[in-house]
Amino acid sequence: MKTNLIFLKLGGSLITDKTLIYSPRLNVITRLAGEIQTALLEMKDCSLVLGHGSGSFGHVAAKKHDTRNGVASAKEWRGFTEVGYQAASLNLLVMGALQNAGLSALSFSPSATVIAQNGQVTSWNLNPIMSAINAGVIPVVYGDVVFDTHLGGTILSTEDIFLHLARALRPQRILLAGIEEGVWADYPTNKEIMPNITKENWKILASAITGSASTDVTGGMASKVQQMLTLVQDYPDLEVFIFDGKKPGNVAAALKGKPQGTQLIHP
Repeated sequence: MKTNLIFLKLGGSLITDKTLIYSPRLNVITRLAGEIQTALLEMKDCSLVLGHGSGSFGHVAAKKHDTRNGVASAKEWRGFTEVGYQAASLNLLVMGALQNAGLSALSFSPSATVIAQNGQVTSWNLNPIMSAINAGVIPVVYGDVVFDTHLGGTILSTEDIFLHLARALRPQRILLAGIEEGVWADYPTNKEIMPNITKENWKILASAITGSASTDVTGGMASKVQQMLTLVQDYPDLEVFIFDGKKPGNVAAALKGKPQGTQLIHP
């Protein structure tokens, strides 16, 4: 394995239009693949694990069938497979862009490899992913349905997956690219970005965000921050950044060690 391991997530709201069902932003996906390729050419000592959200693909079916809260009936299992199909459909578009950019990348579907219990990963053979990294191949994971010993079936977000992978693979940096410039200090006014978030200041900020009108972006942001704060508490040297992937060049800069946005830190 190379010296530095980075996890990069391309958010579902970044690579799809969440206001329109099944609407990939193909030009954005293509640009991001190019930025990744350009950055990695300059980073000979760097390995990458790439993840992406499901955006207007998996989330539409997931909401319709309430899949995250469990699967039991035949109708719910039909919904489970629909969510998996839509998530895989978006993944195929991402993989196509990576291949066209000249990147050696291989998709690892969580639905085929992960077992969970109450929404937490309990079984996952990571040897194939580690073999890919050692071979210089980029493993690509994504938010997906998984079988669950308590719930029957559920959905794991990319952050859920990164949480488990980070404990096993110990990356130096986790980069979460979305459509926000970072975490807003003044939500919903959205004029001031928090440069740093710690466990302590998040207690104050989280109450403001979760107390506001419920949207996918804020709900997703709150969960994302909480999960990543858990990691930086356990691994204080881990660098975690939430930043804007819409602006051309931001993803490449973040990969090369010059991320903008909000950093989650251990005090």
